Amino acid sequence: MKSFDYLAPGTLDEALRALAARPAAKILAGGTDLLVQLKNGRHEPPLVVDVKRIPDLTALRMDDAGLTLGAAVPCIRIARDADVRKHYPSLVELASLIGGTAIQGRASIGGNLCNASPSADSVPLLIALSAVARIAGPGGARELPVEAFCIAPGRNALAPGEFLVSLFVPRPGAGFRAHYLRFIPRNEMDIAVAGVGASATVTGGRITAARLALASVAPTPLFVREVTEVLVGQTPSAAIIQRAAELAQAAARPITDMRAPAEYRRHLCGVLTKRALTAVLPEIQQ
Repeated sequence: MKSFDYLAPGTLDEALRALAARPAAKILAGGTDLLVQLKNGRHEPPLVVDVKRIPDLTALRMDDAGLTLGAAVPCIRIARDADVRKHYPSLVELASLIGGTAIQGRASIGGNLCNASPSADSVPLLIALSAVARIAGPGGARELPVEAFCIAPGRNALAPGEFLVSLFVPRPGAGFRAHYLRFIPRNEMDIAVAGVGASATVTGGRITAARLALASVAPTPLFVREVTEVLVGQTPSAAIIQRAAELAQAAARPITDMRAPAEYRRHLCGVLTKRALTAVLPEIQQ
């Protein structure tokens, strides 16, 4: 590991000035990805900016509009928060899934998103929850839907000098459910071979909203818009879930690597889509 300078600013403006002065700097939120990358030489920044002292990045609050989740909030805070447990049980399940206890005390969902791994567990569920990334930069603040945030393996949509401040998740309405499922061959291998995040709102016996996203089967986490189009307006049924599973398989662009062949990943997309949609769609007609 090469030496680097360290800064722990207390405000957004101070962090922005540091990034403007040294554009190659890296942001430290939880550090569970970045510290490994520093040690193996993948990144050699001149400066590491620790954002955990900035109130906006450690905020965890809910109002009538929804949930604001600071980019540096560790998973353990999410899993233990009473409002999150009541209104976003799928986020609690996700926060409890990422790594072990020690990792959950440091890792943040914002950091997981910024790492932009195709296998990131948090991103498919964030997409299913219609989450929005709130970004600060030299040109001011902007927002970006999570499905547009990851642009390539290990690359995100942040411009030079920008960083993720928080995630906003709309407050779920009546009849809304969300769920994330992944497949790993054994507990010791904590990287998903395939993952599916799904959500649906059922009103009056019909699906009024639905979103589905995939992990580990494309260069980035993948929002399958075709599933939304085929589900909305339909009565929940085994047949419509089967159709959604077929669309998920068709959208997947998996590779073969040491963890699984491409065709197995494609098969898992169908299996996991069926299971996730069955979990979020009550009273399914056969």
